[in-house]
Amino acid sequence: MENNKESFAYTYSAKERDEVRKIREKYVPQVEDRMERLRRLDRLVTRRGTVLSLIVGIFGALIMGAGMSLAMTDLAAYVGIPENQAMLIGIIIGVVGMAIAAVAYPIYSAVTKHDRARIAPEIIRLTDELMK
Repeated sequence: MENNKESFAYTYSAKERDEVRKIREKYVPQVEDRMERLRRLDRLVTRRGTVLSLIVGIFGALIMGAGMSLAMTDLAAYVGIPENQAMLIGIIIGVVGMAIAAVAYPIYSAVTKHDRARIAPEIIRLTDELMK
C-alpha cells in the first residue's frame, strides 16, 4: 500500500510576509531597550509642560479675542451692555486675556523643571549604563 499524503505548501510574497510580520509585531510583547527608554523619558520631560502651556495660552488668547471683539465691534448691543461701557469692559477683558496668555511660558518652565527633577535620577542611571 502506498502512502499518498498530499501536502500543500504555500509561500507568501514579500509584500504579504511584511504585512504578516507587522501584524505579528503588534501582539508580541515588546522589550524596550535602554536607549529607547532614554529617548522616551527625554521626550516625556517636556510633554506635560507643553500641553499645559498650550491650554493656558489658547484659553488666554480666546479671552483676549473676546475682549477685543467687545471693544471694537457692536457685540455689546447683542450682549446687552451699554455702548459707552463696552469699550472699557472689552479692554479690561482683553488685558485679562493677555495676562492669562503671558502666564503660559512660566507654567511651561515650572512644570518642565519639576518633571526634569523627578525623572533625572532614572536618566542619569540609564546614561551611566550606556556610556560604560
